Amino acid sequence: MNIAATTGTSAGNENGAATSGTEALADKEAFLQLLVAQLKNQDPLNPADGVEFLAQLAQFSALEQLMGIRNEIKTLRTEAAAAGSETASAGASGE
Repeated sequence: MNIAATTGTSAGNENGAATSGTEALADKEAFLQLLVAQLKNQDPLNPADGVEFLAQLAQFSALEQLMGIRNEIKTLRTEAAAAGSETASAGASGE
């Protein structure tokens, strides 16, 4: 079974905004479902090339790592915004 690789990835929607965690999880699940379907439906006399399969697994691993990094950045951004607002309110009250 020949499946062409896609070129370029996007972590956002058509407006350039980042996708939500739920959408990213759905994309991850869709990727896994496609990978499993590819394995189930491949020609037993002409199985998929091992190198291609490993490349797909590497892409999946990279996707998982990028999702983790994005979540960590989101957490840091939220914490920094909270700390900034606490500092601003403390400065306004004269403390």
